[in-house]
Amino acid sequence: MEKFTEQELVRREKAKELEAQGIAPFGARYDRTHTSGQIQAQYDSKTKEELHEMEEVVKIAGRIMTKRRQGKTGFVHIQDIDGKFQLYISKPVIGEEAYEIFKKSDLGDIVGIEGIVMKTNTGELSVKVQVYTHLTKALRPLPEKFHGLTDVEERYRRRYVDLIMNENSKKIALTRPRIIRAIQNYLDSNGMIEVETPVLQPILGGAAARPFVTHHNTLDMPFYLRIATELPLKRLIVGGLEGVYEIGRLFRNEGMDKTHNPEFTTVEAYLAYSDMYGMMDLCEGLMETVSTQVCGTTDIEWNDKTISLKAPFNRVHMVDAVKEYAGVDFWTEMTYEEAKAVAESKGIEVAPHENSVGHIINLFFEEFCEDKMIQPTYVYGHPVEISPLAKKNVDNERFADRFELFIDGNEYANAFSELNDPIDQKERFQAQMKQKELGNDEANEMDTDYVEALEYGLPPTGGIGIGIDRFVMLLTGSTTIREVLLFPHMKNR
Repeated sequence: MEKFTEQELVRREKAKELEAQGIAPFGARYDRTHTSGQIQAQYDSKTKEELHEMEEVVKIAGRIMTKRRQGKTGFVHIQDIDGKFQLYISKPVIGEEAYEIFKKSDLGDIVGIEGIVMKTNTGELSVKVQVYTHLTKALRPLPEKFHGLTDVEERYRRRYVDLIMNENSKKIALTRPRIIRAIQNYLDSNGMIEVETPVLQPILGGAAARPFVTHHNTLDMPFYLRIATELPLKRLIVGGLEGVYEIGRLFRNEGMDKTHNPEFTTVEAYLAYSDMYGMMDLCEGLMETVSTQVCGTTDIEWNDKTISLKAPFNRVHMVDAVKEYAGVDFWTEMTYEEAKAVAESKGIEVAPHENSVGHIINLFFEEFCEDKMIQPTYVYGHPVEISPLAKKNVDNERFADRFELFIDGNEYANAFSELNDPIDQKERFQAQMKQKELGNDEANEMDTDYVEALEYGLPPTGGIGIGIDRFVMLLTGSTTIREVLLFPHMKNR
């Protein structure tokens, strides 16, 4: 049998009492005329005397957050989407029956209020209640104000309580869609078309990641939840849409930490007749514009640092970064054995599928350089072996025309001059298949249809993926991804 605390039993009893009085404990529709924010905006500039003369009647609703009573009067703060707002309740005005209902109300109950806008002697904008309507009985008490939800895990598990009690959580929840709208507006204003591509994919491709696998009963075949939107979007460029983007969920069956959640949101954008450098311009423009619109500045306070999102961003070749921070010069060509020996001498482990000098350069970058990239920095010139979908650099075919954007040691974007040579692409897919045989779960599979699409002709194209969750973290000063996802994945209790 379910065990209730004393408080929960009292609240259940009160719900029965309301029912006995003919009042639904879990009531019906309530038509508001205002939110608390709208009342503030309309009436806060008025004096106490002006409001007294105006006798403006409003209807608002919200959750009781504080309550103090003295004899025949009471002051209450209710909370709605805009924040907390004060009510003044007087027994002679609302009548004995309604006042009794108010007296028995608990913190957390939801009420509807009709009354006159006023200011108290201390100048606080309030509503003098004329009609008090009980709407919903809260059967569980809210956490104590000072102790709150002290267990951070519980805040994420019970986000609904967190949103009630924690002003910052609500602020992040309201800021995130503004950031996404600003991204859409920026890309739309650059002539790009927002599209949708399938979440269920028959072939693994577009990124290096372990997938979630599911089964389609009617077709009797396995499907993957998409790890990237890249390949379908580039098919649309072949089809002549010229500039496309998609904001959507990706799914990667990997670990969870401060910057990783198994499902996450990205924007991927592809632009015909552009390249890696065009994507640098696009990314800088997007981040500068969005931060200005949403935060009113390009100087973002983050992790005890000031990050400047003012264009242009720093640019550094991966090999130059490794040379600077690890003291190893990979411009000098060396055999795989030589590179592996250098790696081992520096304490870097090389897995069986990391079977090229390119893989080792990337391991060096991750180990020695990543965390040095504090201000926004484009690291470009990734080895071809770890960039199966990017064009080779014309001047040095060991490297791809690809960059990643790093801010304070974390990756925020990944972009290419897209590989549009179907013969080269097919060979790269075949090399990836060999990687799979060597135990690399994250390698791409052969996508014959995509190679066929390239054979119809993909114009020179620039493509980019930007992690929206991390960008929201940056703009809201949240140091863990769980703060910016309303429902992050959690282990079972």
